[in-house]
Amino acid sequence: MIGYVTLGTNDLEQAANFYDQLLGEIGAKRFMEEERFIAWAVAPGQPALSVTHPFDGKAASVGNGVMVALAMDSRDKVDALHRKAIQLGGMDEGAPGPRGDSGFYAGYFRDLDGNKLNAFCMG
Repeated sequence: MIGYVTLGTNDLEQAANFYDQLLGEIGAKRFMEEERFIAWAVAPGQPALSVTHPFDGKAASVGNGVMVALAMDSRDKVDALHRKAIQLGGMDEGAPGPRGDSGFYAGYFRDLDGNKLNAFCMG
């Protein structure tokens, strides 16, 4: 259902370095790149994540209540991606662990621009 998610950045080079390393952990690579925009995906036709300087020329800001969820297929991969985000300078927003009793397992973090993401798996 989701095609791609775009996050604003005020420092494209810094964001690119963060996401090259972070998303590289799950096999994603750059598949589109322009002067003010970079997008990563695991494979063509799969959901993608991109970063851009806002097109209105104003500073990028964080959306209150907005979060990007990255699907993993194991708890170990959730733990590893959360750990990588923190190692790259991201901020912890909730250590990996079970949430509720539905089998939902997630770790929450913010990127270098303050955008909130999580890595999660079910079961």
